[in-house]
Amino acid sequence: MNEKEKVFIIDDDAFVRKSLSLYLSANNFDVETFSSSEEYLEREEYSGFGCLVLDVNLHGMNGFDLQEMLVKVNSHLPIIFITGRGSIQMSVQALKKGAMNFLEKPFSEDELLQSITEALLVSKKLRSEREEIRKSQKLVAMLTPRESEIVKYVITGMLNKQIAAELQIAEQTVKLHRRSICEKLGVKSVPEIIRIAEKVGSLSI
Repeated sequence: MNEKEKVFIIDDDAFVRKSLSLYLSANNFDVETFSSSEEYLEREEYSGFGCLVLDVNLHGMNGFDLQEMLVKVNSHLPIIFITGRGSIQMSVQALKKGAMNFLEKPFSEDELLQSITEALLVSKKLRSEREEIRKSQKLVAMLTPRESEIVKYVITGMLNKQIAAELQIAEQTVKLHRRSICEKLGVKSVPEIIRIAEKVGSLSI
């Protein structure tokens, strides 16, 4: 088990927190427990792989409220909801917003382990995608305003001659800018430029 894989248990029932923590720790998971959403949010941001085992009916900020907040900040930690008072409507609501699973208490240990295993795989994927976006943002930040402008036209498929006419500059100048763009982004083709632009999401016209 990778030491950075962590399971965060958020439940206001001390018995549930303790029993889940003991069980998951015995299965080689790194576990942290919290009695409320507010207590969890006080923790410094976690950048490793992991997931949340989150009770729906918490005092104060409930599980759905916390889910909405984490979705807004693009959290890479998938959520497994647990509840003793669930309904089909609640489970549909949770899953629609990206929850990995919705388990009603008492749930089986195998069911929980399976859900956590799946959530950790998703966490790795989301974290990898986030890292790719950050790398792309750093590369794009190296471009000059004129180079960024030219990239916007390049990704639409416009030729150097067309870009030059649009910007009222010499075609040779466009060629020089494109060479500089490719060097800074570490690419050699337009499809590669498009992939980086898509990750950044702010270069389209």
